[in-house]
Amino acid sequence: TEVIKSKMQTNAVGASTFSQTVATVRAESSGVFGGLYRGYGITLLREIPFALIQFPIYERAKVEWSRYQSCPVSPIQAAACGSFGGAIAAAATTPLDVVKTRLMLGSDKNGVPYRNGVDVLKRTMAEEGSGALFRGIQPRVMWISIGGFVFFGAYESYKNVLMNGFY
Repeated sequence: TEVIKSKMQTNAVGASTFSQTVATVRAESSGVFGGLYRGYGITLLREIPFALIQFPIYERAKVEWSRYQSCPVSPIQAAACGSFGGAIAAAATTPLDVVKTRLMLGSDKNGVPYRNGVDVLKRTMAEEGSGALFRGIQPRVMWISIGGFVFFGAYESYKNVLMNGFY
């Protein structure tokens, strides 16, 4: 899960091997799954605004580009529209991503556990300022822009095949 990946990528205590990381995360919280689903709620809260930003921008960009050139956009042009929409959505939702990542890691740099997303937000703002909520914005925007280009390009290409046949 994302929690295990985050722990291993940050070289957290007890995360030197996959099996050790799973055991550590499961021990961090009570219940059947332990801490494996920590941050699931905030992940949903990040994905919903992301989609509400990305998809309308993608669709509107296709409409405007089509209007400008007086014909429908090609799959590669649609891919560019998806990349653009993804970049804006990624930048706008970076603070939610920072909260999600910190919550999944479980504690701050001093080892003090986070209670919930609101706790992460309050402590981050108080200890590091609002700029901390935008840490990692550049690689996030770049990665999601590339992903949006590939995803929407493949989607539009396949849609054209389904709608128009293989000729």
